[in-house]
Amino acid sequence: MEKRKPLITWTKVDEAPYLATFSLLPAVEKFLKAADIDVEVKDISVAGRILANFPDFLREDQRVPDDLAELGERVFNDPYVNIVKLPNISATVVQLKDAIKELREKGYNVPEYPDEPQTEEEKKIQERYSKVTGSAVNPVLRQGNNIRAVPLPVKESARKYPDEMAGLPLKDWPSNSRTHVSHMDGGDFFEHEKSITSEKDKKIRIEFVDKEGNVQVLKEIDLTEGEVFDGTFMDVRKLQEFFEKEVEDAKEKGVLWSVHLKATMMKVSDPVIFGYAVRAYFKDLFEKYGDLLKEIGFKPSEGLTGLYSRLDKLPEDKRKLIEEEIQKIYEKNPPMYMVDSNKGITNLHSPNLVIIDASIPPIIRDGGKAWGPDGKPHDVKIIVPDRSYATMYKEIVEDCKRNGKFDRATMGSVMNIGLMAMKAEEYGSHDKTFFAPSEGKFRVVDEDGNVLIEHEVREGDIWRGCQVKDIAVKSWVDIAVEKARETGNTTIFWLNKERAHDAELIKKVEKYLKNHDTSGLDIRILAPQEAMKVTVEKVRKGENVIAVTGNVLRDYLTDLFPILEVGTSAKVLSVVPLLNGGRLVEAGAGGSAPRHVWQFLEEGHLRWDSTAEFTALIEALRFIAQKYDYPKAKILADTAEAALTKLLLNKLWPSRKVGELDTRGEHYYFIRFWAENLANQDEDKDLKEKFSGPAKELAEKEKQILDELLKAQGHPVDIGGYYFPDEEKVAKEMRPSPTLNAIIDSM
Repeated sequence: MEKRKPLITWTKVDEAPYLATFSLLPAVEKFLKAADIDVEVKDISVAGRILANFPDFLREDQRVPDDLAELGERVFNDPYVNIVKLPNISATVVQLKDAIKELREKGYNVPEYPDEPQTEEEKKIQERYSKVTGSAVNPVLRQGNNIRAVPLPVKESARKYPDEMAGLPLKDWPSNSRTHVSHMDGGDFFEHEKSITSEKDKKIRIEFVDKEGNVQVLKEIDLTEGEVFDGTFMDVRKLQEFFEKEVEDAKEKGVLWSVHLKATMMKVSDPVIFGYAVRAYFKDLFEKYGDLLKEIGFKPSEGLTGLYSRLDKLPEDKRKLIEEEIQKIYEKNPPMYMVDSNKGITNLHSPNLVIIDASIPPIIRDGGKAWGPDGKPHDVKIIVPDRSYATMYKEIVEDCKRNGKFDRATMGSVMNIGLMAMKAEEYGSHDKTFFAPSEGKFRVVDEDGNVLIEHEVREGDIWRGCQVKDIAVKSWVDIAVEKARETGNTTIFWLNKERAHDAELIKKVEKYLKNHDTSGLDIRILAPQEAMKVTVEKVRKGENVIAVTGNVLRDYLTDLFPILEVGTSAKVLSVVPLLNGGRLVEAGAGGSAPRHVWQFLEEGHLRWDSTAEFTALIEALRFIAQKYDYPKAKILADTAEAALTKLLLNKLWPSRKVGELDTRGEHYYFIRFWAENLANQDEDKDLKEKFSGPAKELAEKEKQILDELLKAQGHPVDIGGYYFPDEEKVAKEMRPSPTLNAIIDSM
């Protein structure tokens, strides 16, 4: 195969990592150009995805290429593709509408989002927008399984500065903590799951059959030989009963009430489940004023934000009745877990505000406490309705109640090998999630008319299917064994033989493990609760563990353990060896990105930590070194890694406080140390010569550069938008040091 000029694809995303790119990327491009490596930028932001999906609504000069679709083709077909993916927004409908509003205000006449499409045109518009919301990016780009872990320089720094680096220390768990995890014991997805493995390539269809025998074909799917297909459903009546019971139990136990879902990724099912939580907590409101709520078009899945936005449709007397009833419910029911107690934003304001993988780890970090409406920390009931993964959270909470907090200075590390190739598992289920229109049956039928899966349901029940291709599972097992051999660490497949889907995967894991010499390796298959128990026991002893998990647990664990280990998942490195031979490197997580943007706009201080971008860049360079047999790329990677290590050991990461080092200052030090390392190495005289001058100048002008960077802080900033800012304004704010700019531009 003919080799090409090395190329790194850098992604344009949203919020804080988007802003940080304007400061970091100009320097990165110069460093890589010195080694004859190209950099290109591809737009996968929410606004970019909207514009790319609606060219027919735009003027010709406003149209943009569909970069995500192009990258999707390349991750399938190009063995040299090498993408650095920064954290992007997995947009909820609320965020989507905000982005649409901003674009329309700027003259981009994209269509309004139709909440309840009536015409065929509106249905088509809603369908096109579905390609933008939720996990629209990840399933397209993740055509491989991933290896996700805290990079060694970050882990070493966290051990040396356990609280300073994290910013938020691990807090003691009181011996009498009442914090606990609650989940359903029946009627959930776990109980109803049925799973099959296809014995050959075949076509199947998902159908709904009503009581009269009328058949509606919902979706047709091509299965490949060896592919696993599941079907399951949530009984919404039992869900409602469960939520109502948990309201009473939280009141009795004297703890905060909270529900934790993933409405951004499970964008079809989880907002509706969230709506049942709203119905349960505000049961009296729906019983007394249900007709009024219907009259104003309120959907419980919109949360309180949606309700308050619609109240002005009512006459003042009726609006007052609803507001008073809400207040009575607050006084009657247990206090709620708060997103922002200062602003009165509760767990039930919007489905995207409490995201399970970002919300439960801080409770564990903070000694089992969460913020209540009084602005103080309290014990909390952590509600995770479905049992499939709730049990592992239950196990770590109970472990902390027995054994206290973890110790960042001594605890081990958890690497994750995640099954996500080819849209594997539940995060690929959006287009296979349906709501029962009446009493009847959902069934999965093959092309010969054989019924493979069948569920009897009642109106409103939530049915969903998911797929896992055989090639994805084989690659997953191969990577797990490779890492087990490389590290010697205990390696655990988190699979429950009592769960239908996992039982099918266990058969495959056992089959593909036989392809490897596993002698001397500690490889186990354990249900999530038992896997968590073993993992935390080992981690507390300072031992490292490899967690080999499905797609959802991958997401949950790669926030949980990094937050405990180093304070944040934003510093985690995710490497995806693509099935075609290419590479996708994901830089951290963006859960805190909105708060960083708000501070930047108010104070001119951006506290986004680019450690994950640095490690992703290093990994992308290592891929080039290996793929192209290119020594210059290896030298760039080694010197960049040494620069990051020096930066961390000197605590030169962004401060949370205005007037102190921020993202731009962190970038200065990384660039300077990288240049100094290149100037001091002797393996490549060309690189040594090119960076000797800039390295000297960057060091000599440190005070002047820092003064110019600090002068840019302490006042509000206008960048001309949130989802679609004015990029000239962004560049001006993110590159406020003329001295630093001149050095970089002259490289």
